[in-house]
Amino acid sequence: MNPALPNTTPCIKDMCGSNRKKGGVKVLFCSSEVVPFAKTGGLADVSGALPQALEKEGAEVKVALPGYRSAKAHSPKMGKDIEVYLVQNDKYFDRKELYGTSSGDYPDNLERFAFFCKQTLLLLKEKGFCPDIIHCNDWQSALIPVYLKTNFKDDDFFKKTKVIFTIHNLAYQGVFPQDEFAKTDLDKQLFNMHALEFYGKANLLKGGLVFSRFITTVSPTYAQQIQSVKFGCGLDGVLRKRKKDLSGIINGLDYHIWDPQQDNKIFQKYGRDDLGDKYINKEKLQQELNLPVDRNIPLLGIVTRLASQKGIELIISALNKKMPKLNLQFVLLGTGDEKYHHQLEKIMQRGYKNISISLRFDAVLARKIYAGCDMFLMPSYYEPCGLGQLISLKYGTIPIGRKTGGLADTIIDAQNGFLFEKYSPGEMMRAIMRALKLYENREKWRSLMLKAMDCDFSWEASAKKYIELYGQALKEV
Repeated sequence: MNPALPNTTPCIKDMCGSNRKKGGVKVLFCSSEVVPFAKTGGLADVSGALPQALEKEGAEVKVALPGYRSAKAHSPKMGKDIEVYLVQNDKYFDRKELYGTSSGDYPDNLERFAFFCKQTLLLLKEKGFCPDIIHCNDWQSALIPVYLKTNFKDDDFFKKTKVIFTIHNLAYQGVFPQDEFAKTDLDKQLFNMHALEFYGKANLLKGGLVFSRFITTVSPTYAQQIQSVKFGCGLDGVLRKRKKDLSGIINGLDYHIWDPQQDNKIFQKYGRDDLGDKYINKEKLQQELNLPVDRNIPLLGIVTRLASQKGIELIISALNKKMPKLNLQFVLLGTGDEKYHHQLEKIMQRGYKNISISLRFDAVLARKIYAGCDMFLMPSYYEPCGLGQLISLKYGTIPIGRKTGGLADTIIDAQNGFLFEKYSPGEMMRAIMRALKLYENREKWRSLMLKAMDCDFSWEASAKKYIELYGQALKEV
């Protein structure tokens, strides 16, 4: 036993449930990144929005994340009355980045996040907050359900606590060498194929899948896909075994942040009743990116991480062949894998007048693209949920996406966007051509824009589904 980890102690009598708000489930939402405290990707956006939506549904919510350097600058509150617990350890968390540098992951990540998981449970006892539900997210919090079923199994404080575990992207699993397993402070007997062992290594995400009561992921289609060999990332067998406890709940969009009627970062605010003002955004975007200013030419945009998952190979293939010859303008904003940077830089050197490529992160330009473009491209190889299509719908920018994961669940072909199924440049271009054809009929295109803007993917609907799942777990207590 690691001497730095105190033994668990029984809770004060009736601590669990005695201070619960009437009718409200008590939830600890545990994540390695939460807006506005710390962010590297979409997990932070979800973790910043969902707890507040749960609170509005009547839940009593607390949030726990590591005490990163960036997190300490913010008030330990969010929503109406959500307390945020920062798990402190400057040795592990007082660093510029969350998980690693440009050179790679921090070598002590297993140690860092094992500490985070263990200390979160101890902190709950210190604070006297005994949750009905601990909602864990991704591999960084995956040891919490493992500890509850092992090191803390005789602790009365957590006797009735259930764990819901959400997979945001199955490709990221927290896999470490076998010789680091001892740093988890778990019994070495748990290093086996039925628990945390994964092809001779320790897999923290697998532990979360095995030991949690229910598993969710961020769209119904992705929940099905990850049970297949193709998209299961080596864990499809574990997920098939737990398929009765696995469900997909689509992520929501925070419409207080993403709304063209309130967006101060775009050139001109607009809504469904003043849709003509969207074209002011289009012309000013064209001007900023040195494209010919013409509100009638179709403008196709993409804001993306330059990674294989996002279908960058399809885009580069199209840019090298047919797309420059089409009567459209194309805008790309993104950063990522170096090999894609090199390939896109070569395309930029050709000086196409109808193509703009910006290889950087620029949150303001991203908003201008959502507002100023006519169409938004998401040709992902796989996409657990996707945020870009949800934003583009709200901004009346028609999404063109591959029929996978959350894209398949949120885009309805020819009703609020366009879908293609086969992962190939040709299929992607055929979907683009279908969109361009409809764009020629401005009355039908306007109708499509209005249907897109009327789509409701707010967090309220998602939060209700999580509340239902929490209730299902608590019925077993």
